[in-house]
Amino acid sequence: MTTAAIDAQRCARALLASLDDQQRDLVRGDLADPGLRRWTYLPGDRPGLSMEHLTSAQHALAVELLRSAHSPEGGDLAVGVIEVERVRRELATGSPPAGDRYWLRVLGDPDGDQPWGWRINGHHLAVHVVVGPAAVTLTPHFIGSEPATIPSGRRILGADEDLARRLAAGFDPDQGALGISAGLAPDDILTRDDPVADPAVLPTGIGWDHLRPEQQDILGQLVRRYLGRAPAPYALACWRDAEAAGLERIRFAWAGPTTPGEGHYYCVRAPEFLIEYDNTQDGGNHAHSVWRHLRDDWGGDLLHDHYARRHTAP
Repeated sequence: MTTAAIDAQRCARALLASLDDQQRDLVRGDLADPGLRRWTYLPGDRPGLSMEHLTSAQHALAVELLRSAHSPEGGDLAVGVIEVERVRRELATGSPPAGDRYWLRVLGDPDGDQPWGWRINGHHLAVHVVVGPAAVTLTPHFIGSEPATIPSGRRILGADEDLARRLAAGFDPDQGALGISAGLAPDDILTRDDPVADPAVLPTGIGWDHLRPEQQDILGQLVRRYLGRAPAPYALACWRDAEAAGLERIRFAWAGPTTPGEGHYYCVRAPEFLIEYDNTQDGGNHAHSVWRHLRDDWGGDLLHDHYARRHTAP
């Protein structure tokens, strides 16, 4: 088993052991349930066990489970969403929130010999994890921040915005004709919460091979920031898949002004994945970002390989 799979199993076991029967009934689910592909990043209740009413010890175990699916930086980013949401709620009400409104599901049996998973969903955080012996996947992976810049100055998606703006602002006129898709940004990510992401809805953008070497470096850094939300072995495998498919097939598009503080959007398309980022609401102070793996969303490749081996076993 991979380190990530062992960590996920350990954290899920500890969380489940801490729950009473009613909580356990709320949190358990079936990995094969097609309804689990319904997800959203908007406010509102979700199926599952709410973190809002967990004890402090249970809450800590839930956060440990969340971190287990990520790299250290990715874990900080995911936990940062929860922290920013507390700020948003306090700014709206004048009082600190009593609990965190995120819902957990554990899908399948962490102690069994079959793939299993878990998910956490709530406002601006959606992580969908599938665990197998050889890999752990975590897409669709959505991170948002409202405000994008909180009163303390913290910007959890700041580098994701700044790298893309630096790339777009450096286009020469010929590059801009390809890479700037519109003068006005769309009002949200274009794939929204679709169960299956369709790259055809994204602007075409400019190809890697039309960028200067220093621009290619910026785009590579931007892509690896999203892939780097995952544990290092999976992130590296995703990048190597992109290299094998041909870096020239990676495309980048920006929409809106490149002036900081104005509404903007960007996307990255590749044969294996897509990335979107939008910051247009609340005067360009409300950011959405998503990473979709076009083969591995919902554990696609992992589950396909598992069932193929099972059906061909003697």
